Parts: sequence; structure tokens; C-alpha cells
Amino acid sequence: MHKGLIDRFRSLPMARGAVLTGRTIADLVQTALTLLVLAIVALLVGWRIHEGIWKALGAFGLLLLLGYAFTWVGALIGLSVRTPEAATSGGLIWLFPVTFISNAFVDSSNMTPWLRHVADWNPFSATVQACRQLFGNPGVSDSPAWPMQHAVWASVIYSILIIVLFRTLAVRKYRSATA
Repeated sequence: MHKGLIDRFRSLPMARGAVLTGRTIADLVQTALTLLVLAIVALLVGWRIHEGIWKALGAFGLLLLLGYAFTWVGALIGLSVRTPEAATSGGLIWLFPVTFISNAFVDSSNMTPWLRHVADWNPFSATVQACRQLFGNPGVSDSPAWPMQHAVWASVIYSILIIVLFRTLAVRKYRSATA
């Protein structure tokens, strides 16, 4: 935004959101490569898929969809701060609570009731739960919360809602920053 490249893009006949969409798709490709390396290493150290290749591909798809959704959150944060350093730190500050107040590291049944409710309705928890189900790994939640009972659907719905909301906000911010 600060080096004039965006001004050059603005002079081209293209949609205002195209620059951000291209950037988030590039991030998605990088995330896919990282996920591929992670899966290969996991297989080498003994992790196994227990529900078949199609369900495993579905789980990887859910991970990529949530990762793509989070790139739009990062794009909005990057457009909202003044320096690249602030964008880097701002991109991580919101991620820690979302990750740690989830069922990724601790079974939500071991949390206090109010925190369990937050964790069970967390988009990150829904994706973790869905991946556990699709990979056939133990640790399926006994939570009565809808996202835990319908984790695959919840993961897809949460991801799409995050993409729609944050893409809209990021494109609006981009337009106002380059207008």
C-alpha cells in the first residue's frame, strides 16, 4: 500500500477486489503446500487415516477452507494498520484466543461451563471436530452443541460466513484506501 504498486493496479481496468482475491489465493496455495508437507511428515511418524481417502480429502478441504477464511481476516487487518510490522503482529493477536479457546488442545468437557459454551461454538472447534470425525481419529466430542453434533456442516457454514463477511469488509477498506 505504501510503495505505489497499488496505484499502478488502480490504473488498470480490473475489479477493485481482484488484488486482494489474488493475494488470498496465493496464501491458499502456500497453505496447501504447508498442509501437504505436514501430512507427509505425519504419515512418516505414524499418523494414519482410518475412514478412507475421500473422507480424508474432505477433511483437508475443510482445513483449506478455514485457512482461506482466515486469510481474509488477515487481509482486513493488514489494510487496517499503518505498518507492515503492525500487520504481522495484528495478524497473530486474534488467532491465539480463537485457537486456544477451542477443542484443539483440550477437550471442551474439561472446561468451565461458560468457556465450554464458547469453545463449542468456536469456528476453529467445529473444523477440528469435523477433521477428527473425517480422519476417524478418537476424541469425538460428547457436547450437545449443534456445531459439535454437525461439525462438518458447521465448519463449512462458519468458513463461508467468515469469507463473505471479511472479504466484503476488506474490499471496502481497500477501495477507501485507494480511492
